[in-house]
Amino acid sequence: MSKTAATPRVAAESAGPIRRPTAGLRVFRVVNAVVLTGFALICVLPFLNVLGSSLATPGELATRSFVLIPREFTLDAYRYILSTSTIFRAMGVSVFVTTVGTFVSLVITSLMAYALSKRYLRGRRVINFLVVFTMLFSGGMIPTFIVVNRLGLIDSLWSLILPVAVNAFNFVIMRSFFQAIPDSLEEAARIDGCSDLGVFWRIVLPLSLASIATIGLFYAVFYWNTYQSAILYINDSSKWPMQVLLRQIVIVASGMNADENAVDIVPPAQSVKMAVIFVATLPMLIVYPFIQRYFVKGALIGSVKG
Repeated sequence: MSKTAATPRVAAESAGPIRRPTAGLRVFRVVNAVVLTGFALICVLPFLNVLGSSLATPGELATRSFVLIPREFTLDAYRYILSTSTIFRAMGVSVFVTTVGTFVSLVITSLMAYALSKRYLRGRRVINFLVVFTMLFSGGMIPTFIVVNRLGLIDSLWSLILPVAVNAFNFVIMRSFFQAIPDSLEEAARIDGCSDLGVFWRIVLPLSLASIATIGLFYAVFYWNTYQSAILYINDSSKWPMQVLLRQIVIVASGMNADENAVDIVPPAQSVKMAVIFVATLPMLIVYPFIQRYFVKGALIGSVKG
């Protein structure tokens, strides 16, 4: 036998005998798999129920309270909601608010977090305290409405973006990541002639993709689910996002008072509601797989310091 072929065997023998998992470890793995599988089913089953109910006939929904696989598939609910421009208009509003809002929030949050991560910045502690203070106490609904009204943002889509452009929790996560970047990298860039913005653009941002992708996902989900701000600041039904339109559909389908002209959708109740919920959820499900590889790394930023 050649010396090269014997090397792996020698290495395996020198590493010592392979330990077999103990009975306690095997029991732990089985229990862990069962618990995680059960938790995954708890998360997935409601969504499958929504999808199955949206594809079921009204008669089946009247006789079955929980539907995973319909006995008879039908696309009538999707044909109904997609035959009107109301859904597409609301979807366009939500896409605009989510895209522009996420971009604005990432720009402001990253620039603010980078500046306040520098220990030599004067007044840094005071500004950081004021930002974190908003996590405990906010201005309140009425003062915020007065500010938005005085700025002339009522019935403007910017009222759904500017008042919530910076989230204190996301700011703290991003600031912690910037603080973990070695100062020597920035000093080397400044020696090469980079300005502060040049250091931020060429050095800090490429090293912060995990953090930015994670925070961007947080912001995107928040803007996509915009509901209360739209109820308070948007009176024009043509500017309603998906979540507000969904609320109106639920109210109309339940037989309660609502603006049916603005909704442009009336019962068949349950299947239409489920179809709209699925359509409203689908874009986030499509976006998430592209950001998933950054999510775990970005979500653990600051928890372990090496």
